[in-house]
Amino acid sequence: MTTLELKLNLPDSLANEARQAGLLTPEELERLLREALRARRVERLTAVRETLAANPLPPMTPEEIQAEIDDYRAQVRRASGS
Repeated sequence: MTTLELKLNLPDSLANEARQAGLLTPEELERLLREALRARRVERLTAVRETLAANPLPPMTPEEIQAEIDDYRAQVRRASGS
């Protein structure tokens, strides 16, 4: 686990409201960060999906699919030292 010591400068009203709402506890800050990271991942995934929908990849032939599978299996064998 990583320990961070942060110095935040917030407007007094925001800091007080966040404190009263229990948002400044380590557990709540962790939850908020996880939620923000998840939202960013969803945004990136949505952008990629939109790009792929606008510019679809050409379909692969069965031979191309088999070549990809063979390539992957060869990489796994090399990585495992077989």
